[in-house]
Amino acid sequence: MVNRLSLFLFLIFSFLACTKDIPRDEDFGLYNLDVTLHSENLKAVGTKGYGFVKFRQAPDTARIITLDTWVFNLKPLHAYLLQRAVNPITDNGCNSTSWLTLGKGLVPQSIQTDEKGNGQENLFRNITSIPRGTQFHITFQIVDAETLTTVLSSDCYQYTVR
Repeated sequence: MVNRLSLFLFLIFSFLACTKDIPRDEDFGLYNLDVTLHSENLKAVGTKGYGFVKFRQAPDTARIITLDTWVFNLKPLHAYLLQRAVNPITDNGCNSTSWLTLGKGLVPQSIQTDEKGNGQENLFRNITSIPRGTQFHITFQIVDAETLTTVLSSDCYQYTVR
């Protein structure tokens, strides 16, 4: 009985010691936004879809933002685009209507859904020309690539270039 208890305690303490040193995103200085996209405010579109953007910026010289994007429950075998709009932090909220289509750098890239209406695309944006410390309000939307109708939208987020 004592040997089992000793082994159990050894395993617990070993696990705790190992997990303590597991690096996290913040350990590498990454700037993160977890953006959810939903259709609640878009009842006229008739979709019950949703999406997610894993927005990550490493604090490197190049200042590349990765935008790993997923969409679910949209029209099957169809193309969609991720767009963003920004406002200076001095403006109240996200009221810009200047949408930029995102992709692989400066080349727009569609997100293709499968037969179930789900899709995923790894996108990125180079923001080297924007000074570190610049702050924005930013919002995202998914649009139908053919009609440019908005099918999913996000809340307003605050973003600071690192």
